[in-house]
Amino acid sequence: MLVPEPGKISPPYAATFLLRSGRGRASLLLMAVVAGVAAWAWWVRTLPRPAPAFASRSAVARAADSRFRGVSWVAADSAASTDFSALVRNHVTWIAQTPFGWQTGTAEPSVQLHTERRPGRYGYWGESDYGLSQTAQQARQLGIRTLLKPHLWIRGNGAWPGAVEMQSAAGWQAWFASYTAFIVHYAQLAESEHLEALCIGTELEKTVGHEAEWRALIGRVRQVYHGPLTYAANWSGEFEQIRFWDALDFIGIQAYFPVSSKASPTKAELLAGWQPHLRAIERVQRRFGKPVVFTEAGYKNTPDAAVEPWKWPDRTAAVPATDEATQAACYAALFETFWPRPWFKGLFVWKWYPGLAADGPARRHADFTPQHKPAEQVMASWYGR
Repeated sequence: MLVPEPGKISPPYAATFLLRSGRGRASLLLMAVVAGVAAWAWWVRTLPRPAPAFASRSAVARAADSRFRGVSWVAADSAASTDFSALVRNHVTWIAQTPFGWQTGTAEPSVQLHTERRPGRYGYWGESDYGLSQTAQQARQLGIRTLLKPHLWIRGNGAWPGAVEMQSAAGWQAWFASYTAFIVHYAQLAESEHLEALCIGTELEKTVGHEAEWRALIGRVRQVYHGPLTYAANWSGEFEQIRFWDALDFIGIQAYFPVSSKASPTKAELLAGWQPHLRAIERVQRRFGKPVVFTEAGYKNTPDAAVEPWKWPDRTAAVPATDEATQAACYAALFETFWPRPWFKGLFVWKWYPGLAADGPARRHADFTPQHKPAEQVMASWYGR
């Protein structure tokens, strides 16, 4: 019998050769079994992980429904399973993870991608591909899913990504080519790591008028990622300008709407302040027939939290006076306004610091996190429904 030279057997010839010998038939059967086991293992990996043994039946039901009970996860230099225990306790079923792309200026048509990051260089371990994957895997073990939500960071003057605007048609063409490569990288990561949702852009207000380019980008992403897609539009009119919501799975809004003009408002005043914004959101929702998710929503722990919710406390000044009652009232008014609406599919609270202690840094406790405050109890109460 002619024995083929090792390492030079084509697949069809190999199959024929193996079938012609008893040992070969056994080897081929073993190969088929191994391939079957591998396929079964991949299929099992794509299934939702079971909730931990300590989760109640109602927690299992919450994890399985279509609501996003989320928080925006702050990346760090590591992640431990203990970092997620507070999320489980607060009925959180989703986290948003945020890697960054970098531009040197708002008119620069090149988005730089850094996937291997070291602390103190381009970002945290938790923003690297490996860190994103490991964090998602640990969260999934506790029934918590991941929205991958890449952002752009403008170097130098720290400009808002909504100011990104090219100065020529050629500039726009180059920017969309570069940005598409950036997003497709994360789409491939989301697909390979079985991340449960992907946001294709955040607050890129001056780009969304280029409808054809965005539709082409969405088509390219759908070629490599097969989960649900959204875009995170700013509250200040951007979500009303977008004409490609029909190509996405849900309408994403960065929900920093001003709902009061004074410090320390009552909940009744906050509820009234939400009404014009609610009507605007409903108009867009009816037009496209898509569910709405607040891809970010949150309030500072300050008396003026509802006046300009998008503003960070001044980090160069003294730590501002805190107002936990106002922060909690803002959360209560938000949930009472939107959670009962059937078209509203949840939100991601901005933001959540893994391992933050009750006696942690005062400046951090004055910013947007609800941790260790009455606002956390409000969030947990609504997420538990």
